[in-house]
Parts: sequence; structure tokens; C-alpha cells
Amino acid sequence: MTENEILKILSETGALLTGHFELRSGLHSNQFFQCANALKYPRIAERLCGDLVAAMLKSLGRAPVADAVIAPALGGIIVGHEIARVLDLPFIFAEKQDGKLVLRRFSIEKGQRFIVAEDVVTRGGRVQETIDIVKNNGGTVAAVAMLVDRSGSKARFEYPAFSLLKMAPVTYEPAECPMCRKNIPLVHPGS
Repeated sequence: MTENEILKILSETGALLTGHFELRSGLHSNQFFQCANALKYPRIAERLCGDLVAAMLKSLGRAPVADAVIAPALGGIIVGHEIARVLDLPFIFAEKQDGKLVLRRFSIEKGQRFIVAEDVVTRGGRVQETIDIVKNNGGTVAAVAMLVDRSGSKARFEYPAFSLLKMAPVTYEPAECPMCRKNIPLVHPGS
């Protein structure tokens, strides 16, 4: 798919929203991705994640050397599961406990190789937390795959990273936000 086709799907499904939003990072933005609105349609999830895997394989020139896929809950679960399905790999996820991502339901075998999957990356914190979980449990990371890199390519990982869409939306520190100065209501969307 082209970038315009991807943006059209995200807009038509309500996955790309416009307004005044507080992001999980604490920054404010006039755009917000709620990829769950696109991923709730199985065929769209299949198409988006299939194209992401195809781009990853094309770039690597081979199948990634991975034994499984891991994603942070909640946003990355569908993306991770779809990537695992396409590659015929097992899938696990990390989830929040006491405000921190942890492995609660799964374990990682020493030397097990993972693709880390996520829906949207702004600063890369949840992806890095997931990478740390893999490494701290004796596994290794083969690649990072995300539907949307909204960091303007500023989120960097020490592994090959792939995204279906790269964007650099404008973000503001709350004290510098022009929408706050205009008293535009701030929305705290679910993430």
C-alpha cells in the first residue's frame, strides 16, 4: 500500500483523529492515533500487518531470524498477533503491573529470538521496555516492527526497525501548547 492508502484507511476507520490530545508521553498534539479503530476490522488488520511484514522481509532480504513475537499490551497485541500469524511464529505479550510492563502469563527461554511489535510509537518507551524485558529474561531481539512511527524517526532502537507509516506530527510540551493557550478542551484518549 502507498502512504496515501494507509492514511486513508486510518482516517476512514477513525484511527487517525484530529483535535487537542494529551499523549501517553505527556506531550500535547493536534493528532492522535487510535489504531484499535482500524484493527477492530480483521481484514484491515490482516492487510496492514501483512504489508508491514512484507516491508520488513523485503528490507532484510530474508525472513527475520526470530522464534517468536512479543508486544506490549494493549495496543501492540493485535499487531503482534497478526505479525506472528503471517510469519507462523508464537506470540506473547507484556502487560502492566503496578505501572510497569512485565511478563505475567508467559516466559522467555534463554536465547529465544523475538520481533518486538507495536501499533504506534511516539518516543519509543513501551517498545524499549519490551526490549528490556526480552533481554532481562535471557532472550534476544531480532527486529522491531510498528504500524506507525510518529516520532519523526527520532525513536531509535539498537535493532533493525520497520514501520508501515512514518510521520512527524507536531507535539508540544504542555507549557508551550498553543491549543492550551486558546483554551481548546484537552482530550485524554484511551491508549
